[in-house]
Amino acid sequence: MKDAVRLQQEDFSQDEEIAALRASSKRMGGIATFIGCARDFSEGREVMQISFDAYGSMALAEMNKLRDEAIAKFVLLDARIVHRVGVVVAGEQIVFIAAGAEHRAPALQACHWLIDELKQRVPIWKKEITPNGDAWVTPHP
Repeated sequence: MKDAVRLQQEDFSQDEEIAALRASSKRMGGIATFIGCARDFSEGREVMQISFDAYGSMALAEMNKLRDEAIAKFVLLDARIVHRVGVVVAGEQIVFIAAGAEHRAPALQACHWLIDELKQRVPIWKKEITPNGDAWVTPHP
């Protein structure tokens, strides 16, 4: 089974991630997920690809910390975070967040909190590749 928190170049399977989350506890009554995808248009310009760079060990440490915090804060049974690095083509998946709890409310709240915190705290940078050149993207919540 793959680690619950990962950085990887290849795409991920939401079905496999959800199956791994569900396998962690039969008490899980609610699972919330978020999938971020690469858009083909941003800031008024066409985007062909996005390049993601991360400070690997620091990013993984912060992602694991986020997972631990979410489990404690929202009384989750489990959580998973997967973020791609390298070049992602417009339309492809970038990030996967899943939170599993006994009930839906904490799962939904944790999922929302996790993606917002990831974007604020994890050292991952993105550069949009457009027909008119490349542009680093300023982080936003």
